[in-house]
Amino acid sequence: MAKILVVDDNQDMREFMEIMLTKEGYDVVCAEDPSKAIALCNKKDFDLVITDLRMPKIDGIEFLKAIKDKKPETIVILITAYASGETAVNAMKEGAYDYVEKGGSIEELKKIVRAALVKKGLLTENETVKKEQAEDTTFGGMIGTSREMIKVFATIKKVADTPANILILGESGTGKELVARAIHENSPRSKMPFNAINSGGIPENLLESELFGYMKGSFTGAYTDKPGLFEMAKGGTVFLDEIGELPPVLQVKLLRIVQEKTFRRIGGSENIKVDVRIISATNQNLEEKVKKGEFREDLYFRLNVIPIRMPSLRERKEDIPLLTKHFIEKYAKEFGKEIRTISSYAMELLMNYAFPGNIRELENIIERGVAMESSNIILPENLVLAANAASGVQNFDIGITDAGIDLNSELGKIEKTIIEKALRKTKGSKTKAAELLHVTFDSLRYRMEKLGVE
Repeated sequence: MAKILVVDDNQDMREFMEIMLTKEGYDVVCAEDPSKAIALCNKKDFDLVITDLRMPKIDGIEFLKAIKDKKPETIVILITAYASGETAVNAMKEGAYDYVEKGGSIEELKKIVRAALVKKGLLTENETVKKEQAEDTTFGGMIGTSREMIKVFATIKKVADTPANILILGESGTGKELVARAIHENSPRSKMPFNAINSGGIPENLLESELFGYMKGSFTGAYTDKPGLFEMAKGGTVFLDEIGELPPVLQVKLLRIVQEKTFRRIGGSENIKVDVRIISATNQNLEEKVKKGEFREDLYFRLNVIPIRMPSLRERKEDIPLLTKHFIEKYAKEFGKEIRTISSYAMELLMNYAFPGNIRELENIIERGVAMESSNIILPENLVLAANAASGVQNFDIGITDAGIDLNSELGKIEKTIIEKALRKTKGSKTKAAELLHVTFDSLRYRMEKLGVE
């Protein structure tokens, strides 16, 4: 049984932590001040110490140093209501395992404790996974516990075994191809090819040859027979992304495949029969395109047998922490860095961001954040949310010269202007300004200090 020492001068907090950690199966001892905690550590070995940052006489950083000097193998987690990027970095430099804000998610704290004990060797990865299975849901490369994503997962499982054509709807960057692959991999066709193509990313003449293939001599450069995407996917699945961009002449040819399961290569005279499942995707309103005569109605109904709508990231914000954790682990490993987490303020920025580019944009933001971060926790200054800054701010005319601009500096100016406007509106009340900006008081204070707002 892991032995945990909780140090906090607040009795209610100590009692809450003791009850919560005891229920998790740990042996918990509490101390109301660092001096008593140090005395306890001299008498007894603790696997993990969870300590408040601000306490009388000795603060959490000094206590952390004292513990690490005497028992360097002891893992220490800091908890505080006064989080800041500088404090986080100092805590990590002094050997803290992690840094948690008071009032944050209890489940997140439990995960951090379990992860720390895995590192200590007191829990195995399998035990941790079992405890987290009910909390984290992944399916087909997708991550999410939101109601919207659970609904998508359930739909995929229901329709994967059927031969029906499927139309995936959703904004760019929501993961429509992941849905298509999950359907294929959970279907009887999983051992056969999965061929994907972006209907809007290839010129019309090239797209036709890619889809249907061609015969030798059918056009200049056709030196040999070449099978197309449908032919090569025989028995498998063809994924047509951005189907709304398909030219009218190819819509006719696609309709023939859907209806008759046959097609001809360019320059060919023989019908080729093929058994494929067609999954399409679009970020456009196909019904409107049908009304305007830009998309064939008969093809639309043939493709849209079962629609699956992928929610935007704005509609599933509760999944942002899970996705962020996944991308941090991915790029920390790829870049050879020890980054494990993201600061509470940086996470708050992400939670308040509109994500016009959805999951693809979040991944790019985290990739850049991991690449730029020099500590082992991602801080707000290494997150670039340019689209968000631009979308909510009017009358900013930022010229980009041949020499370029400092993006972080320009975004800082925009953020500073917004904060100053909020403070003017609230006649200097930081509490009311924080409410207007939908951030915590501590977050506003941190940003004001960083940007030099008086």
